[in-house]
Amino acid sequence: MSIQMMEGFSGVSPNIKLPGTAIEAQKPEAQSRPREPVMDEYVPEEPREPSGRYWMGRDEDGQPRIYFDDPEKPEDIPDAEQPDQAGRGPKRNGGEKEVCEGSTDQVDREIEQLKKRRAELEQRLNAETDEAKIKDLERQLTQTERELKQKDNDTYRRQHTKITRLD
Repeated sequence: MSIQMMEGFSGVSPNIKLPGTAIEAQKPEAQSRPREPVMDEYVPEEPREPSGRYWMGRDEDGQPRIYFDDPEKPEDIPDAEQPDQAGRGPKRNGGEKEVCEGSTDQVDREIEQLKKRRAELEQRLNAETDEAKIKDLERQLTQTERELKQKDNDTYRRQHTKITRLD
């Protein structure tokens, strides 16, 4: 881009310095004295009114909950829940014990079916001679073994246990 074109856009040539511009005025001043560090200034304010107080507690079901003291709430209105009792956990109904039974029968049936399917696929794989069918059977066998590995452990059994209440 030529200088003439630039002058046409802005009306000022980039190589010409005009006297009295801000750029010229700052250069001698900046060279003659060191720069002062920029610092924040403390401006005192009136103290703010407290917005309230938060604290952790537990609700009637024993679940964690955040409580809030509202400073604008009148003191003479009683709370529905008292904070000192809220942190004690769930209320017990007279100390009665609940009797429950856990059953893993459904999980055991799933695992048994997977083991039978694995044995069947291994038997079919040993008897097969066609390469395409062998690859398909190996893929099915790998998938079944992966599923069996996922389900045949204590964690899976505990997560999928059916719990029934005996009363």
